[in-house]
Amino acid sequence: MRIWRFSTAIVFSAYLLAACETRIETRGNLPDPDLLETVQSSEHSRDQVAQLLGSPSTVAMFENETWFYISERRETFAFFEPEVLERKIVIVQFDDAGLLKTVAEVGLEDGQIVIPVDRETPTLGNDLNAIQQMLGNIGRFNRE
Repeated sequence: MRIWRFSTAIVFSAYLLAACETRIETRGNLPDPDLLETVQSSEHSRDQVAQLLGSPSTVAMFENETWFYISERRETFAFFEPEVLERKIVIVQFDDAGLLKTVAEVGLEDGQIVIPVDRETPTLGNDLNAIQQMLGNIGRFNRE
């Protein structure tokens, strides 16, 4: 009986330690560096760039002339907040004719921390409770 408890405790401890294992996740779509050099050295159209590098992770919202290839590696330990180990973004810009203009690469060190504002947007109207809202609609319906 004593061996059974000891072996159960060992197995349970092994499960707890396995749950705390560090996980490294890689996400995104980063083009092959050799293909990226080929694209940088000559002019290509959008279709040619898409064939060589693949489809971009995202396209600029207001200008379709900018493509982004984004890749990120994160390390997560147990239940703690993930830590970003590496981030690379390849920015491909086209001119108005759809030909390759520039290719740039930025990393994690180029990023900026953005702190959102905690202010509330004021809204028009009254601050009514639930009962006032329900009773306020009595008699306001059109009779047809």
